[in-house]
Amino acid sequence: MIVTLTPNPSVDRTVALTSRLERGAVLRAESVISQSGGKGVNISRAAVAAGVPTIAVLPAEKDDPYVLELLRDGIDCRPERPVGPVRVNITITEPDGTTTKINSPGAVADDASLQRLEDALHQRAQSAQWVVLAGSLPPGAPADWYATLVADLAGTAARVSVDTSGEPLVALTDALETAAPDLMKPNGEELATLTGGDADAIESDPAAAAKAALVLVERGVGAVLATLGGNGAVLVTREGAWHAGPPPTTVVSTVGAGDSSLFGYLLGHLRGAEPAERLRLAVAYGSAAAGLPGTTIPTPHHIHPELVEVHELALTRD
Repeated sequence: MIVTLTPNPSVDRTVALTSRLERGAVLRAESVISQSGGKGVNISRAAVAAGVPTIAVLPAEKDDPYVLELLRDGIDCRPERPVGPVRVNITITEPDGTTTKINSPGAVADDASLQRLEDALHQRAQSAQWVVLAGSLPPGAPADWYATLVADLAGTAARVSVDTSGEPLVALTDALETAAPDLMKPNGEELATLTGGDADAIESDPAAAAKAALVLVERGVGAVLATLGGNGAVLVTREGAWHAGPPPTTVVSTVGAGDSSLFGYLLGHLRGAEPAERLRLAVAYGSAAAGLPGTTIPTPHHIHPELVEVHELALTRD
């Protein structure tokens, strides 16, 4: 069972252009796709497609079209009373796969709304193998809220994964001594910010990414899955480090690729796979997502792990 928390969900609206994005111009759209989204919801969506039990915890009215769409798609969700409507995020994709995102902030959370989410999460965590804390925090939430949740969930049997960015990610990293999750999934730029490395070097050099990720592992994180865009991903655990390059992919939209990579890793873990095989599944899922339009999350028939090559890396310490 995978329980996901999406504290700042969104309706993801993707506009696919017929030409390159140009400021101030009148442009034509090839298609417009809307889908109930958010990082945690995307992971639950992938889980349903793969036959993995999942529950999505999020703030929304029970009769909100956002929730009704999730239920229609077979996603078991636990909507908690929100403080405002679900936000709308806009993604613009160009024919060459270039993606531009415009994210709205969402409704301002208060202590009561956060407590409702926390209570719902703790209740479902009792029967979960993984709890995934994913996405941005709503305005009004303290930056260290994820760190607080990680520490609180240490009393359950569930493993905890965190995929976030900005201040919540920095706050979590500052609290690793008391709130180290079992899995973190930064991208190259985020990993550089957390460890003081060079973003371009980390994105382009798997060895540099592994060295940076090792910093987090040595501070208590169980595993770091660092996604590197077109250069695949690196996995670092206490046992070792591995790099996997993506198979040939025609990039359509990168939205949801990181979420799909994270699910691939979790799926491998649930299957009892060794770390290298978890990474192989992660990259297979992420690459498949990049080849699909909008926020479309891949299903098992999209996945080709046999095309992903995994290489062990030598860990270097200063």
